[in-house]
Amino acid sequence: MMNTKVMFSFFLTSFFLLFLITGHSTAAEQLPGKQTLYVPAYSHIYHGNKETPLLLSVTLSIRNIDPHTAITITKVDYHETDGPLIKAYLKSPLTLGPLGSKKYIVPQRDNTGGSGANFIVSWEAEKPVNPPIVETVMIGTQSQLGISFTSRGVEIH
Repeated sequence: MMNTKVMFSFFLTSFFLLFLITGHSTAAEQLPGKQTLYVPAYSHIYHGNKETPLLLSVTLSIRNIDPHTAITITKVDYHETDGPLIKAYLKSPLTLGPLGSKKYIVPQRDNTGGSGANFIVSWEAEKPVNPPIVETVMIGTQSQLGISFTSRGVEIH
């Protein structure tokens, strides 16, 4: 009986020491302090049997969802289907306060991006924060046809 108690005590002590040595991560430690995001944008899509393009307006929405900490947007670049830069929207960094948001619009008449256009958005904060929601909303109408959909940004390294 004594051997079992000693072994159990040894196991618990070893587990506790291992926990202390390796450390533990808290939710705050796992939050990012900066990111670069790829956000799909479609300035047009195709419909019908003849692959007729339907022009769309694109709204890029950047929403700081952290209720306590500001973030700084450092890059908002719009790229065409084949990759080249069409437009750099930021001339200087932009601060979004807690729960603040910013939009950038590609008008429906602007078809330079194509069906594979995208935004590259970079942001940073002075400390780890809830990462912003960065997404595009595409809307288009033609005759009796109306379409709308969204795309969410994905972190790239």
